Amino acid sequence: MTNDEQLRVINCNFVIRASSFDHSLIHRLGGSINNVATEIDNMKNIIPFLTLVILTAQYASAETRLRNICRVKGQEENILQGYGLVVGLNGTGAANDGPTMRAMARAMELLGSPLSTTGRLDAASLAELKGMKNASLVIVQAQVPATGARRGEKLNCSVSAINGKSLVGGQLAFATLLGPNLQDRRVFAVCSGPVQIDDAAVPTAGRVHDGCQMEQDVYTPFHKDGFITLVLDKNHAGFHTAAEVARKVRDDWGGYYGNQAAGAVNTQHSEDASISSVIADDATNIRVRIPTSYENDPVAFAGQVLETIITEEDPEARVVMNPRTGSIVISGDVRIGDVVVVHKNTVIEAGTSAEFTALYDDQNISPSLNSLVTQLKYLKVPPEDVMDIIRVIERDGKLHGKLIVE
Repeated sequence: MTNDEQLRVINCNFVIRASSFDHSLIHRLGGSINNVATEIDNMKNIIPFLTLVILTAQYASAETRLRNICRVKGQEENILQGYGLVVGLNGTGAANDGPTMRAMARAMELLGSPLSTTGRLDAASLAELKGMKNASLVIVQAQVPATGARRGEKLNCSVSAINGKSLVGGQLAFATLLGPNLQDRRVFAVCSGPVQIDDAAVPTAGRVHDGCQMEQDVYTPFHKDGFITLVLDKNHAGFHTAAEVARKVRDDWGGYYGNQAAGAVNTQHSEDASISSVIADDATNIRVRIPTSYENDPVAFAGQVLETIITEEDPEARVVMNPRTGSIVISGDVRIGDVVVVHKNTVIEAGTSAEFTALYDDQNISPSLNSLVTQLKYLKVPPEDVMDIIRVIERDGKLHGKLIVE
């Protein structure tokens, strides 16, 4: 870390301290950042310099539509899966492999060319396939959209080799896919087509574009017993958010429920009907009754409810880190308690203690993690070191937010 990099923190209006730094320096220089920077520049060949950072940030509320933070129960994606056989490989298939040979023998039988003349698939019959190297047994999966799928519709499917070295140049000969309920033995789709490899570094996995044809309808009903259920996304679920969603829907649709409650003659009766028609069951699920006027058109009702505008006053303080990609995502107002962290050649001082000398007016605001990460970036601290620092702060109980490591 160079001295020029260290001075970037000074120029960003943050707290500076040095291990041998005169505590009264800032007062003697009139509290001027430029004067402090100049003085440190003069001293940089005399004392070792450590960067200490105190930071603040504020979060502004934001508006979003309900469809952006939740879904209607019943509108979930479904996975179809089954086994298949990829052929046409250039010697990269599975040789002398029992499951692959049996699958090939079964395929030949279904296509009218049985391998066995006795009707039994014995060792003698399979011996003819021992030299086969151009086929591989695979697992095939297809994802049915949340809106469902109809017979004849084509979907993409993924192919993953169980054996063999590579699927490059292969053709998915056939695969039959079952539904998510494995007790239901109905065939929902059949698959075939050329395998495309997305990542050359992983030649044992690929996909078949429009290779899955639906053989059964997949419906996704979204209302039951006169109610629809709104399900908050896992990243937005919480008691506060669920209560706010219920309140907003109640405010927007209360008139419909009040009118169907004895003609809304009694105001209290009308309010009770509104409350009982929109219920937050827990931190994730909100049940909403379909008004009488929409009983014959629940789709329109669900669509209008999802367009409700919600104000996110104070989202959950959260830090999501991905060590593999080096990304750090901070949401909400993540604050840091009083702590001093020494990591390699970087020192972070966070707090409002009187012994720290700050270069801003408000000494009572806890520092924010967002500003800390920003300033560490200015200092060219590697992402892995930034993540280590955040972990240390969290382990010490000074990270006021949820830490998620992907």
